[in-house]
Amino acid sequence: MAALPFSVCVYCGSRDGADPAYAEAAEDVGAMLAAKGWRLVYGAGDVGLMGRVARAAQAGGGDTFGVIPQHLMDWEVGKTDLTTFIITETMHERKKVMLMNAQAVVVLPGGAGSLDELFEALTWRQLGLHDKPVFILNTNGYWDSLLALLDQIVDQGFADASLLEFLTIVPDVNALAELLADHARP
Repeated sequence: MAALPFSVCVYCGSRDGADPAYAEAAEDVGAMLAAKGWRLVYGAGDVGLMGRVARAAQAGGGDTFGVIPQHLMDWEVGKTDLTTFIITETMHERKKVMLMNAQAVVVLPGGAGSLDELFEALTWRQLGLHDKPVFILNTNGYWDSLLALLDQIVDQGFADASLLEFLTIVPDVNALAELLADHARP
């Protein structure tokens, strides 16, 4: 049995967002993962940034692993033509399957769902349930307010400064590719 490729869990919006740079970054991430021979693990949607990253990965011949809960199949238009397509019962099970099938996490612009996924991965890292790197792709400063909030959480004593060490902020897809490559090496 062949070894699985290095797998990257991507959290991102089911909408494109207001800035065209978000869609471009999503497509660039999908294309980069395919070009590197890395597997995309994501929420199996065929809309918004989720659909863009998956279609770009597929266009580049990449391996795609999608996970979607049954109740979102129609709402998010589940992308069933993936290399691996898994339907779960619940959102919590979806997040667990995604995280456990990846060696790194990348967060693109997104909404409440992306924040939920990020904070679960961050909390699990803080609790020692995994040691996977978590990268935030800060396209055009999208996540600046979140980063300021995290600084405030630490400054106000609600988390140790080590919390911030679990996140790596990257400005663009080229920087992301370089950092992921460091983790993809055996």
